[in-house]
Amino acid sequence: MSESTLLFELILLLALTAAGLALFERMRLPAIAGFLVVGAVAGPGGLALVPDPDRVRVLAEIGVIFLLFEIGLELPMSRLRDLGKMGLIAGGAQVAVTVIAVAAGAYFMGLSPASALVMGGLVSMSSTALVIRLLSDEAQIDAPQGRLAVSVLVFQDLAIVPFLLAIPFLAGGGEDSAQGLGLSVIRMLAALALVLFIVRVGVPRVLNFVAQARSPDLFSLLALLIVLGSAFLAEELGLTLAVGAFLAGVAATSSPYAQQLFSEVVPLRGVVLGLFFTAIGMLFEPQALIDHAPLVLLYLMITVVLKTGVIAAASTLLLGHNLRVGLLAGLALSQTGEFTFVLAEAAAQAGLLGEPYYQIVLSGSILSLLASPFIMRAAPGIADAAARWRDGGDGEAEIVPEADPSVRGQRVVVIGYGPAGQTLTRLLRTIEVPYLIIDNNPRAVERAQAHEPHILFGDATRPTLLSRLGVHEARLVVVAISDALATRRIVTRLRLLAPDTPVLARTRYVMEVDPLETAGASSVVAEEFEASIELVARTLEIFEVPSGPIARFTQALRDEGYGAIRSPAPLPMDPWLMELLEESDTEWLECPPGFPAERSLQQLDVRARTGCTILAVERSGNANTNPDPAEPLHPGDRLLVLGEADDLVKLKALLENA
Repeated sequence: MSESTLLFELILLLALTAAGLALFERMRLPAIAGFLVVGAVAGPGGLALVPDPDRVRVLAEIGVIFLLFEIGLELPMSRLRDLGKMGLIAGGAQVAVTVIAVAAGAYFMGLSPASALVMGGLVSMSSTALVIRLLSDEAQIDAPQGRLAVSVLVFQDLAIVPFLLAIPFLAGGGEDSAQGLGLSVIRMLAALALVLFIVRVGVPRVLNFVAQARSPDLFSLLALLIVLGSAFLAEELGLTLAVGAFLAGVAATSSPYAQQLFSEVVPLRGVVLGLFFTAIGMLFEPQALIDHAPLVLLYLMITVVLKTGVIAAASTLLLGHNLRVGLLAGLALSQTGEFTFVLAEAAAQAGLLGEPYYQIVLSGSILSLLASPFIMRAAPGIADAAARWRDGGDGEAEIVPEADPSVRGQRVVVIGYGPAGQTLTRLLRTIEVPYLIIDNNPRAVERAQAHEPHILFGDATRPTLLSRLGVHEARLVVVAISDALATRRIVTRLRLLAPDTPVLARTRYVMEVDPLETAGASSVVAEEFEASIELVARTLEIFEVPSGPIARFTQALRDEGYGAIRSPAPLPMDPWLMELLEESDTEWLECPPGFPAERSLQQLDVRARTGCTILAVERSGNANTNPDPAEPLHPGDRLLVLGEADDLVKLKALLENA
């Protein structure tokens, strides 16, 4: 093969990768699926644009090395702490039960024990890149089901390393005796310890040394050398390329330059990972899909149903989540993803996964990735239907005590007991307004009941529960949960049950404001908007705009429904908003500590030099209105001043330089 032929195939592969990304992004489908589909169309089983994809795949597999290095950089401390109990329980249960169940089924279908275990590992993996993207698009990352799904993904990312290490053991390597297997284990552990020692000792020190040279180009070259060199070293010692890269990432986190290393690696990883998935797609054989259609469909059904069921069961039985949260998280993770292909490649090369089964896994995984966006869109309806079926169709699983009729009309119903709900209820308790809290996290409700007698467990998306809460008689209903989709559903049902009750909804994201207002929210508080307003206010303070105009300006932004913030960026702000900053206003100013005690308002000539009018002088807590201009001022005196923003700035400067 000539060098020009290899270069042409690499260029063609890059072009196909870009085309797949552009096409599927426009269709709002996962980019990974786009890479796979375009590769399948261009490969030997399709148009045969690249007749021998194995040649290009050698280069494309570098993407896997970069992916594992990035996982190693992110996982060790920060993300392992975030993993917590939820990830260990739900993630551990999902991986263990899926591996055991699939392996048992595959064994009874005729696969060897080793191949059956590999098949279980393949099904247990989900697509981190796809799920994170879909959860972000649906504004569910911070929702309970989003946090649960992410914690399971982190556990799965960790699990790929022992899976890859197990491949050589399962393959046997020709050593069938117990003694041979023991020696193989000892050699593997020794190689693992040696690689870990080298990268743990060498990588941080080399990073620190090179960083002292202050050469960005040298640092970039070093980043590439660490990733590829550690992978090569691991393979030479009998491990896999991916394991070596992962260990190097773990070692690099101990260096203060880990974040810079991360920024150097991630852009290149994205390119080569796209190449990897496109090359994997080229290995897909459409004829194999036709020949093994029943098994492909069986693989797809087992993947979706089993993983969804295991995660839902683990979250409800072991973590105390309600069924809706467990099903939403399970359906989000019901596909097989990038590490399935990585593990399948390693197993195929080790002889543990024959060509028919490799094609079944490849076809089923591609179909599961394509189906994931549609499954997630249907997930809320599926979860609601399952919850109704669980409750026997009566919808009254949650028992809410009837409220005292004397307070129902004055009561505030607070849905959600997170930080926002807790702050609101503290205020309501202080001003003696009756309230009732409803939350769907049983553990949180149990903890809160020790100090909060007005909190109850329940799922506020259920119309029957809302009716029993008496929302149609409530003075106000506040929806303060982090699940954007559930917030919309609750607001819609509140408006149907209580058309005259004010509904205040809280959301994190700008894009949720219009849907919530359309659903019937009386007012929407958007955290992104409030952060923008606070940023504007702090900036105006730094430029010495008086507090009065700032307060009027920010209140006007809220009163008009954040219209000025939501308008297109190229458009200037409405002139009337800017006029609010220029209006005359009163402001308290303090004479600085270095102010000379003998100077008076008359001597300072305040009116002529600044245009401000002094309305009062406060000293030691006593305010003197209409002060005598000839009376000397003292350091620490507070002046009540009337003037425009520019005039107040002039007066501040006059007092400081008196």
